[in-house]
Amino acid sequence: MADETALLPLGFAAIAEAAVDFPCGFIVAEEANVFSTGTIGVGDLYAEEERNFLVNLDVPVVNGVVSDPMSLLKFLRPVAKFCVRGRELLYRYCSEHGIAHRKIGFEAMRMEPELRCVKALLSPESGIVDTHSFMLSLVGQAENSHATFSYNTVVLSGRVEEEKMHLFVAETGSVESRCEGVVAELELIPNLVVNSAGLGAQALAKRFHGLGHRFIPSSHYARGCYFTLSGAKSPPFDKLVYLIPEEGGLGVHVTVDLNGLVKFGPDVEWIECRDDTSSLLNNCSRSIFFLLFESRFDYGVNPQRAERFYPEIRKYYPDLKDGSLEPGYSGIRPKITGPGQKAADFIIQGEETHGVPGLVTLFGIESPGLTSSLAIAEHIANKFV
Repeated sequence: MADETALLPLGFAAIAEAAVDFPCGFIVAEEANVFSTGTIGVGDLYAEEERNFLVNLDVPVVNGVVSDPMSLLKFLRPVAKFCVRGRELLYRYCSEHGIAHRKIGFEAMRMEPELRCVKALLSPESGIVDTHSFMLSLVGQAENSHATFSYNTVVLSGRVEEEKMHLFVAETGSVESRCEGVVAELELIPNLVVNSAGLGAQALAKRFHGLGHRFIPSSHYARGCYFTLSGAKSPPFDKLVYLIPEEGGLGVHVTVDLNGLVKFGPDVEWIECRDDTSSLLNNCSRSIFFLLFESRFDYGVNPQRAERFYPEIRKYYPDLKDGSLEPGYSGIRPKITGPGQKAADFIIQGEETHGVPGLVTLFGIESPGLTSSLAIAEHIANKFV
């Protein structure tokens, strides 16, 4: 899936989970006029995220055997714990709320004759889900619990006063139309602030006065493109096929959506986007930083990138025909480590870490963020609400 979208279901999941514990209501500030972006398609996969840690497990075994698979969780990093727990919750949620999904598994040559490989890891619990319906359901559940979504709203800044976080917000339109002199139109004093802004999480955190910058990790961005298979009389694959992850991503693999459409991706393209306000805003008001920040990302798929896909795909699907790949979609991952660095874990910080009361910050929630979303929401509600 487009990995930057992981923060959308995560944010909605946290809201839906926490809203039931706040009878006075729950407010969500969203800069855009709708919750969804063009990078989310019906039937996007979450199974691809699970492999992100499956090949990197470091757990003790006795005579080569783990008697209780669930006991693995205590040895895994948070990203893996949330992924395993999140998958369980996600299947349950989709079943209970009528959201299209299918347990599909990672398969090998006996089940996929078109596949060429030496060995493979079977993951029978992996599957696919209608991500858009999932998010719509979370929004409805949150609103039924008296949450309010404030679209077209920009969080300008925040500060701690009398042991509570004060947020200063304005309407997106008023910020877009002015370059100087933007002032807050509303001050909010919530019991709890959860920064799950994804690509903009670090930028937003830097505008919270009192939050030490040493608690804000560096920002790195990796764009991943997908290409769809066209011209095939019938889909060559029925199941999901994944390679060993490469640096910064999961490798160009096979994904199948709920309609049977075969897609290949993502690749990894490190892109630059500095998130420090001084370099971006020049003479403009610092309060419009988030709008400028988001506009710097390009989600277009360059058709010429297909030239890099063909040789990668033919390593395991040699019968791929020339001209059969069409641009699909792309996503940008909110990474906290860059090229050549070891992949980082999810970062979830509360007052016990950064010392700011009523603030929870989430950084680096990329893949497997969607699979983990309900588990992360459960964790936040249990620990901080």
